[in-house]
Amino acid sequence: MNVVTAFAAVGLTAVSWDDTLSRAGARAFRHALDYREPYCRMSDNELVLLMDAVLAMRLERGTKALMVEAAKVLSADQALTAYAMASELMRSDGPYSAEERRRLDLLALMLSISQVEAERIDSVFDLLHAPLESACKAPAAIPSAIS
Repeated sequence: MNVVTAFAAVGLTAVSWDDTLSRAGARAFRHALDYREPYCRMSDNELVLLMDAVLAMRLERGTKALMVEAAKVLSADQALTAYAMASELMRSDGPYSAEERRRLDLLALMLSISQVEAERIDSVFDLLHAPLESACKAPAAIPSAIS
């Protein structure tokens, strides 16, 4: 497994931790790769082939074995980036569920990321995805510059 495949394996596992890959999850994962080198230089066909290969590895080896193998390939900095991507993908649809939290803790352990560092990363996504108001209210009138 090379670095490109290992990084993709972490992200794909994050969006399909419950053994389902929803359309929204696939779209979020694709977005996470679209601006990142070297994925942004890949054709659509190359990305599909990569995802198919990662899914096949996951089915063949299982999620845990795939993550252990990916962790061996990634440098410490790449592991932090992969963990951050996984954390954001899991957080983007609402607060972490208990199972998502457990999966992220396990991923951090596999990637040799300390609990303190993982919590620091996760807190960024809590801020990024926090609601703007505690309850939905009608927006306040916006002053018009046209009047």
